[in-house]
Amino acid sequence: MLKARKKARNLKMMGIWIIIMVIFIAELLLYTWSRVQCVQLGYAVSELTEIHHKRITMQSNLKIELARLKSPDRIVNIAKNQLGLIMPTSEQIILMP
Repeated sequence: MLKARKKARNLKMMGIWIIIMVIFIAELLLYTWSRVQCVQLGYAVSELTEIHHKRITMQSNLKIELARLKSPDRIVNIAKNQLGLIMPTSEQIILMP
């Protein structure tokens, strides 16, 4: 009888230890998963930040290109050389009331 109680007590303690170990392992797995997710999100944020900086640089370059293309000197040069346009004389100008 004493042996049976001792055996039951040992089984109970072993069951408690198994439950504690399962909880501990589950906690370690959850912690590892959360750290992996954190690192992956960090990489994603870094990649998106890089893309954002490249697009800002591209936008800046496009603004400079637009300003160059809208330059009055460039437009006058194209009108004279490529299209053969000339400035109108005073007789060709008509004022509208």
